[in-house]
This record gives sequence, structure tokens and C-alpha cells, in this order.
Amino acid sequence: MQALIQSINSVTSIGIDLPFAIYRAYHEQRLFDVPVAKPTLVVVINGSKQLGKLGNIMCNAGEFVFLSDSPKLDMRNIPKDDIYQALLIEFDANDFTVFERLQINRERKSIISEHYSAPLSKELLACITQFVDSVSWANGDIIRHRKQEILLLLHTLGFEHIPFMTHRVSLSNQIYGIFKSNGFQELRLAQLCSLLAMSESTLRRKLQAEDVTLQQIKDKARLGHGLHLLQATSKPIGDVASLSGYTSQSRFTEKFKSHFGITPSELRSTKLKDMGENLTVF
Repeated sequence: MQALIQSINSVTSIGIDLPFAIYRAYHEQRLFDVPVAKPTLVVVINGSKQLGKLGNIMCNAGEFVFLSDSPKLDMRNIPKDDIYQALLIEFDANDFTVFERLQINRERKSIISEHYSAPLSKELLACITQFVDSVSWANGDIIRHRKQEILLLLHTLGFEHIPFMTHRVSLSNQIYGIFKSNGFQELRLAQLCSLLAMSESTLRRKLQAEDVTLQQIKDKARLGHGLHLLQATSKPIGDVASLSGYTSQSRFTEKFKSHFGITPSELRSTKLKDMGENLTVF
């Protein structure tokens, strides 16, 4: 684990865009209905992560949890020895194409695991460390292959449902991706239908079949992105609101509090060693 920590510290000090995120907190974070937009590998470095309404998924330091892109989870990030720290790697649908050449049948099974949680094996820890190390010199193609190596290794280690943990056919996820690529700004329905090459009536029918509304998808995208920025950056909350598609910081705060059960300022305060430190909120 120490080699991974050293690699993370080395790469994050360079000041480049990273294909992973580091979440840290000095005080417990409790969040409700956190959306998982993409399959995500969470490696807990310090403290523990508790997931689910009953807290039935527990991941301690030296363990990982792999989440599919379908859960909406309650979670607690619990510091130990004054800090919670975790590495998060998101996987795109294209990363899962690595399984196609292995002729793994990706037809949906009746029961698909929504998550895996287990101790880090030495092989997986080495693979993740190599991925982090490569960030300082590798191009996009190499980074993608490194991420695919992690997926392949998880499958080899016995996590047999890994190839099925991305819902590539979901219209909701397609819309989410379009919304994200447009900077979370408003899209007219006609624009969206044009990008999806379908009529408005077909769009509404398919969303109804998935039991979701367009507004719910937009809220999920905006608030999920806002949560990520609050956790992974030190950007002022006003900037986070704007980057998440909100023209008003107060509106962002209202929606954030309603969804996650905590205000952006309250969440930010958990990332300060001294809860009385000044917060930059505008």
C-alpha cells in the first residue's frame, strides 16, 4: 500500500489532469442517494467506507469495492487516525470492450452482482499502482489499456460478473453522457432527440420504460458532478455550482441539500482538519 500512496503523491504533485480521483476527509461524511454514473473502483487507503441504507457493505483500509453503474447508494466515509482517503477510478463502457476478444458472453444474466468488495490482493495492488505510475508519461491510449488491465485482472481473480457491470444499452446513461459532454448546460428536447436520432415520443416512451424522467437524469448528472468537484478539488462553491450547470449558488445548495442531506459548505467542512477553518464559498 505504501508504494501506491507514494505513486499517488508523486503524480498529484505534477498538476496534470488525472484519470482518477482522490477523496479525503478529516471528519465523517454521511451522504444519501449518491449516484454511480459509471462503473467505479474505490480503493480505501485510510479509514473505511460504508455503503447501503443498512450499512451492509463495509470497505476498510486495504480493501476495495467495485460498483456497477446502476446503484444509487447511501454512504458514510469514516476517517481513522484523523483521515479518510480513497482512490476512485471510473470506467467507461468502451473499457469493457476488452472482454469481447476473449469471447466472454455478455448477455445479461438473471442475477448480476451490483458490487464486489474484497481485500486488495498483491496482484491487484501492483496493477493499480502501475496504472497510477503511468499517468505522468502515458497518452490516452495507454491509459485506456491500463484501465482494461485492471478489469481483466479482476475477472481473472474470480470476480466473474465484472464484464457485465456496465449497462451500455441504458438510454438514461446515453443521455447522461450527452449532458455531461455539453458541460451540464441546458439542452432543448429537440436537440437531444436529434443527437439520439429518435423522435420525442420515442424518447418519452423509452424513458418511461426505464422508470426515469429527463429532469431526474439532469439532476443526477449535475449533482453528481458537483459532489465530485467538492470532494476532489478546492474550487469555490460558486464555481462548482456554475461548472455543474447552475446559474445560482443558492439553487445549487438547495438541490444539493435536498438530494444528499448535507449542504456543499457542510460537506467541505469535513475536508478541513479544523472544522472552524474559514471556507471559501463564493
